[in-house]
Amino acid sequence: MAEESNVRASTPEEAVARIAYLSSDVVVSVQPSLASESEFSKHLKSYAARKDASLVAKSADTVPEIVSIRHNNDPLLSVFAPIRSGRLVSVTASSSILLPSIAHLYKLANLPVVLHVSLSPRSSPDYSAITSIRNSGWTFLQSQSLQEAQDMALTAHALAIRSGKGVIHFFDASSSGTGSVVAGDASVVRELLNLDSVRRFQAAPLSGSTVYADDGHVAVVADQPERLTNGAVRAVGSPANEIDSASLAGASHVSSKSSQLSGTSSPSSVSAATTIEPAAPLVSSEDIYKYVTSIWARLSELVGRQYSPFEWTGSAKAESALFVFGADAALLSGLIKNAQSGDKFANAGVITARLYRPWLGAKLLAAIPRSVKKVAVLEQVLRKTTKWGPLLIDVLTSIKSSAGGVETIVGYQLGYISRENARQALEEVFENLNAEKPVQNLEIGRREQPQPTSEFALEKPKLETAYTKILDQLFGSRVYIANSLDKENAGVSETISATPEYGFGALLARKERKQRFVGEVKEAASNGRFLTDAPKRALASWVSGAGDAKKADEAAEKVISTLGIDNSRLSRSLLENKSFFRKESLWLVGSDAWAYDLGNSGVHHVLASGENVNMLIIDSTPYSERAAADANRRKKDIGLYAMNFGNAYVASTAVYSSYTQVLQALDEADKFNGPSIVLAYLPYFGEHESPLTVLRETKQAVDIGYWPLYRWNPDNEKKGLPSFSLDSEHIKKELKAFLDRDNQLTQMMRKEPQFGAVLSEDFGTEIRAQQKRKAKDAYNQLLEGLFGAPLTILFASDNGNAQSVAKRLGTRGRARGLKTTVMAMEDYPVEDLPNEENIVFITSTAGQGEFPQNGKPFWDAIKDNTELDLASVRFSVMALGDSHYWPRKEDRIYYNKPGKDLDRVLSNYGAKRLADIGLGDDQDPDGFQTGYQEWEPKLWEALGVANVEGLPEEPPPITNEDIKLASNYLRGTIVEGLQDKSTGAISAADSQLTKFHGTYMQDDRDIRDERKAQGLEPAYSFMIRCRLPGGVATPKQWIQMDDIATQLGNETMKLTTRQTFQFHGVVKGKLKPAMQAINRALMTTIAACGDVNRNVMCSPLPAQSKYHREVYACSQKISDHLLPSTTAYHEIWLTDDNDKKTQVAGDAVQDFEPLYGPTYLPRKFKISIAIPPHNDVDVYAHDIGLIAVKGKDGHLAGFNLLAGGGMGATHNNKKTYPQIGRMLGYVEASEVHIACEKVMLVQRDHGDRKNRKHARLKYTIDDMGLDVFRGKVEELWGKKFQEQKPFHFDSNVDTFGWTKDETGLNHFTFFIENGRIEDTADFQMKTGLREIAKVHKGEFRLSPNQHLLLSNVADEDVPALKALMAKYKLDNIQFSGLRLSSSACVAFPTCGLAMAESERYLPVLITKLEGCLEENGLRQDSIVMRMTGCPNGCARPWLAEVAFVGKAFGAYNMYLGGGYHGQRLNKLYRASIMEEEILAIMKPMLKRYALEREEGERFGDWTIRAGIIKATTEGRDFHEGVAEEESDEE
Repeated sequence: MAEESNVRASTPEEAVARIAYLSSDVVVSVQPSLASESEFSKHLKSYAARKDASLVAKSADTVPEIVSIRHNNDPLLSVFAPIRSGRLVSVTASSSILLPSIAHLYKLANLPVVLHVSLSPRSSPDYSAITSIRNSGWTFLQSQSLQEAQDMALTAHALAIRSGKGVIHFFDASSSGTGSVVAGDASVVRELLNLDSVRRFQAAPLSGSTVYADDGHVAVVADQPERLTNGAVRAVGSPANEIDSASLAGASHVSSKSSQLSGTSSPSSVSAATTIEPAAPLVSSEDIYKYVTSIWARLSELVGRQYSPFEWTGSAKAESALFVFGADAALLSGLIKNAQSGDKFANAGVITARLYRPWLGAKLLAAIPRSVKKVAVLEQVLRKTTKWGPLLIDVLTSIKSSAGGVETIVGYQLGYISRENARQALEEVFENLNAEKPVQNLEIGRREQPQPTSEFALEKPKLETAYTKILDQLFGSRVYIANSLDKENAGVSETISATPEYGFGALLARKERKQRFVGEVKEAASNGRFLTDAPKRALASWVSGAGDAKKADEAAEKVISTLGIDNSRLSRSLLENKSFFRKESLWLVGSDAWAYDLGNSGVHHVLASGENVNMLIIDSTPYSERAAADANRRKKDIGLYAMNFGNAYVASTAVYSSYTQVLQALDEADKFNGPSIVLAYLPYFGEHESPLTVLRETKQAVDIGYWPLYRWNPDNEKKGLPSFSLDSEHIKKELKAFLDRDNQLTQMMRKEPQFGAVLSEDFGTEIRAQQKRKAKDAYNQLLEGLFGAPLTILFASDNGNAQSVAKRLGTRGRARGLKTTVMAMEDYPVEDLPNEENIVFITSTAGQGEFPQNGKPFWDAIKDNTELDLASVRFSVMALGDSHYWPRKEDRIYYNKPGKDLDRVLSNYGAKRLADIGLGDDQDPDGFQTGYQEWEPKLWEALGVANVEGLPEEPPPITNEDIKLASNYLRGTIVEGLQDKSTGAISAADSQLTKFHGTYMQDDRDIRDERKAQGLEPAYSFMIRCRLPGGVATPKQWIQMDDIATQLGNETMKLTTRQTFQFHGVVKGKLKPAMQAINRALMTTIAACGDVNRNVMCSPLPAQSKYHREVYACSQKISDHLLPSTTAYHEIWLTDDNDKKTQVAGDAVQDFEPLYGPTYLPRKFKISIAIPPHNDVDVYAHDIGLIAVKGKDGHLAGFNLLAGGGMGATHNNKKTYPQIGRMLGYVEASEVHIACEKVMLVQRDHGDRKNRKHARLKYTIDDMGLDVFRGKVEELWGKKFQEQKPFHFDSNVDTFGWTKDETGLNHFTFFIENGRIEDTADFQMKTGLREIAKVHKGEFRLSPNQHLLLSNVADEDVPALKALMAKYKLDNIQFSGLRLSSSACVAFPTCGLAMAESERYLPVLITKLEGCLEENGLRQDSIVMRMTGCPNGCARPWLAEVAFVGKAFGAYNMYLGGGYHGQRLNKLYRASIMEEEILAIMKPMLKRYALEREEGERFGDWTIRAGIIKATTEGRDFHEGVAEEESDEE
């Protein structure tokens, strides 16, 4: 922390926070919630963020640890571990934590802990929080101004260090005045803290590891000199001139209780003859006084401010005194100081306690002038537990036992006093004080304080409403949450009413009320006075079934309706409690604070009672912070605790992992007749945490087994079913031990042996370091028999290039006779590095100049290692990167930064270079190979193996063309891979082939690193994409797709930009069942991916139903015509239980592909059909774009055929670019499938099969020339294209809401943001669409923009569908034009190519722009914005008016100038920008657009006219004239 005299503090909390930060190793910052900072914490975190140094912290960077704890999470538990380990701890908190922490206070009293306490409520503080704990053995200091707060905070830390005892510094922030003070000078703090004593404490950690029992530690008088003023010292035992025996005679000891806590026993007397050293004396009140006055004396020397245990303000000849223990001392002192001679309070003074405990009675007497005859004691203690106030008792004891002149002592109850009524209050005090018979305990001021705004008031975090909303959705009006914060609990504080104990009592009371209500109903049914007899009959029917919840619920509606119609006085009285007619679902809702001791007793009461009460306990601790949690805080696993009772239903759920499982658990808990505990995971770091962060944290916790999903139902045993149901893959070892004991795990593994391996895993035994060691030792043994020098090759690879280079280099090294080892950097034991003889590193560059994931652990281990001596090691580094990837000059340092850093650090550690670092650059003529080919020969030369004869020829690398050719028409070894249960993956070659079958292997990148750290393979799963020409599905098919997503996928569906269904999270074991389920729905997945013609798209066109049907028929015809002929799909996926091939495609002996041949196409091939004036399919973006042409008779005549569009590109590789389709001409509708075939065949024969980045049709046409290409198609076809027909586009976005077609049928377009169909607590979209599908009689159409059309709805069916849409909020289309026109690809977490977020981030970005749109009148304006996680272009970003394409995590390239109709490509505007820059660019640009645009001018057109970006005429000038040039300067 800087020693600057101009740093100022403006609040007591800020001043105190600074002192605590300077004087501590650990600061426990108690906050209202994770969402809200306290007045202390915001300053503490600011200092830590700046890396300000503490004066005492022993951490590497001398920055103290800031531990943030919620106020109701038993915060003092976090003090024990660090203070016992020799770390100085301070706590900043509100006084609300003191009473609940009383047990901890007694145990911590003899440790040098400092508590800085701001009294609450802030507007009228209650000092009873201090008086209630006055006998806990702590030293208490009080401050009453901003400057005093700083000085007493410093005194507290110096005193704690000097005495070895705990110090509580308390203050009222609201009465500490305004202004500012010079923040604590570090030199003054250093002077007072006595750093020698600090280091002695830090060097001697204390024994004891439990907080349950006293460990016997006591604070004793240290055998060390005490620092005095003017640099003098004296021994601790020597006399002090300022202390005499008389003054100490009146000093009261701390208390008998605290004296007992100060030692395990009294020191035994030792004779003069013994050789045993006498025990050091315990720290006494006398010692505390000596220490504190010494500290204050030194403080006075340094800063000129003086303090004493009791402060007197007023005349030395005063006759009356006010002893003020409350918030208004300064206010009252000011009035007395300025009193006139006629005032009742003239000739009076004010006493305040600076050192409240230990109570030094003699010092009080010394502070009061001998002229004082009367003392008024004013205590702001709102919760008195005795007749006399605690301070009054202290004062009476001290004064009455001495021979002073005080004759009268009167106690007062001090309430709220404002400046306006202070004078009146003071007059009342003295009027009573001077009365002949003063009244004791007279109340002064108002008892009703202004509405306090408690800093630590309870509030439900917005994120946590997710689960309570589900309760409302499931149980509706039946749900009753007893401890809800919105309930009125007269006279009970929120803190109390939110506890499980209070809530449980409230539920029991409610059950009693229900029983009384049943009695009232019985009486009313027999003798009640109603207007008719109908209520009696209805009530009698209800009473007869009241014991049966189902029957009672069935009768409830009739009873309520009948009573409402009757409307008699008795009916109205019964209806006041109408909720009792139904079986209520009774709930207590709490947080993970209930897992600590403070709340666990309430949980115990519920479980032990056996009552039918449900508890929903929400745990918000993020998985990534679980390791940082204090192990001594004893957070209990409530699930295991409850299961051990044996009588409770228990479930562990996570709404961001499985929404369905949450519903199931809550429903089962409600039906269970007994206590139910539902644990609900909702991790977040702050109140406004993005759902994306919550999702990632949840996935990691569930996947690794930290938060397993399960359900435990004891009732299942009666039904012969297992009590335990595991709903996630892994369980933690504690739960595993419980199930082993209960034999449940054994039963599960026997029942489902395929889960045996994962169920029996114990993560505590998976030690990554041992795995590394075993792997390397095994390989070393293998090399023992070989001759030649050793060569270790380590790689760090992001996209596979570095790994491939390393393996090839290893092969070449072995061919030269070297003992070669190749492994990933993260698998290498760093401790072996000094013993290496020759070592080579090959690393690519990730993110912003970072190591790839599998290189980070190695780099982190060596970069700051001070013990590595590599003097005997020879090394070389080959770095792979892209010099244009970060185009701005200031970012050039990121080019090959990992390799350069590694080369520098290894050299600094003494290693010798075999060869200078090699720099591979993707911008070189041969890419990174240019630099690599220069580097490798130098390496062999240095190793002495450059000229080795007889080296074998290296086989060429296996390409996709080789894989296809060897696959036997797409069979490969897929069947064998599916049967391999040892891994969730399939081979690399098979993963290329499965694309042709419509499925990609992926892994969950959110948890990839965590699984790697646990020694697990990635969380492999598969994406399945359906082939659905034109995107048309029946309601039955929709329900079938929904079932597949729920039962076999990750409970969501994706509507893709290619108008089809996509499923994610399908594990290998469920892949074949999913394929078969799709087949049963009369759909297929073949050729949905791969180097074939993929799903044929067709505009949904709801307004022209008959015409759409004709065009749609052509899309089906083209799709069927270009379908691959192989029977491999049916052999692999559509077999019965005996693996007998289902007779779908016949029993062909040998396959034959008449269109594709054995190697299929060079790359993927895409066809779309647009129906003007709508270009919603982005017809220019595809290999073939067909523009429907309507004949004069209103029917489909033919198509204009575009060829050579394509969206794929590679960042900074100017040889790749997006392209728009070029016009070949017009073709009749009857011939369109043949024309498409011939275009595809020319591409088959002439496309580039050597370079997949150059293999798309767009490059074939650009290389060949459009006219030459057209000629080859016409030659193969035997026909000529006709001249194109006129057409016009005016939009490429969807039109939302209801529309009616020419046949009178209705259509509704739903807004499905980014195509994701899922249920959340706020929006049950998936459920709602399923309910609609159950009654819908028409069809569903999937939009190319990822939305959904409800089509062909008859007028008579509209009301029912509207009702369902309203119920599930599916009729909401009131979104901004920007959001309605947006689109995003999947990207993270499943896409292996993603460099940045897309689907999960675009909605967040749009939300941050919508305020700007609103301000500038653009809310309803359609602006086409698209985002992708990589440049492959799945969401067709290159045609958007504004696009963001992922470059690295959190960084995007920004493109502008695309055509609103999808007719023009955009161009790079800014490279590698993050959210802050995006918003800084977009907001002013949108404002300018609103002001400058012409009538009807679109955003993309305006950016060109305004000179912001140059127009891109076609793909080959995509890289020309970009706004942010990519300079070649280094």
